[in-house]
Amino acid sequence: MPQVRKPAVAGYFYEADRDKLRERIEWSIRHQLGPGQLVKQPREGYSSLPIVVVPHAGYIYSGPIAAMSFAEIYRFHNPRTFIIVGPNHYGVGSPVAIYPEGAWETPLGTVEIDTEIARELMRRVKYLEPDPYAFAQEHSVEVQVPFIQYIFGNNVKIVPIILWRQSKEVALDLGNAIGEVISNYEPGAVVYVASSDWNHYEPHEVTVEKDMRAIDPVLRLDLDSFFDALERYDVSACGYGAVATAIVAAKRLGVKNVILLRHATSGDTSGYTLETVGYASIAFYR
Repeated sequence: MPQVRKPAVAGYFYEADRDKLRERIEWSIRHQLGPGQLVKQPREGYSSLPIVVVPHAGYIYSGPIAAMSFAEIYRFHNPRTFIIVGPNHYGVGSPVAIYPEGAWETPLGTVEIDTEIARELMRRVKYLEPDPYAFAQEHSVEVQVPFIQYIFGNNVKIVPIILWRQSKEVALDLGNAIGEVISNYEPGAVVYVASSDWNHYEPHEVTVEKDMRAIDPVLRLDLDSFFDALERYDVSACGYGAVATAIVAAKRLGVKNVILLRHATSGDTSGYTLETVGYASIAFYR
């Protein structure tokens, strides 16, 4: 019987009850910081959307901003597979870990791992190691799955990857491989979701300023300037390796347009502005 990963943060980052979780996702979509509704209407001038950056905090804080990215994918595509890369917050397991087979369960049901793409990535990426144990408590990939299930259904597949080694070398290796894999399929069949929150636990105005310093080179697809901004301005983005991977994959895919769909902080959603976390929804278009 295939291994099924049970949810680690249901009841913590999002509701454990199926109906209440659906209501929370719908709240995220309707929220003034969210997309408002789901529409099938690609943005004029763009042919496809292979990559998004999405936050991964509790839905009550970052759900509306996350909804922006998933609603943007819905405009263009009904993907068959989502490659989801996030940080390994706990430093458990392999430095660059992939969940290679089986399925993931959430209160909305079960989605299968795309073993074909997982194996292809393992063949291409020298750093990548199969290690389900690394995912046991990690939330950065898990919190994306209910949004995917709600909007795209349970027949989609996922390829979960988490990084505690978030170096430029890993981003180059993994990003080029993801770009090559996506290019092997019809546009929109495979989408890459980079999971990251941005600056942590500083006042709202400081977080906004720091986040914009780091987001600007992402919008320009400038990998070196992105790493430089993180260090120079002390931006405590937790999933910077996933974002760097997005930059590399985008360049491999010939992405020309990157748009910041929404930026906010936890202060915008909670009202507490003294210690905030930054959230960004970023879309990469072909």
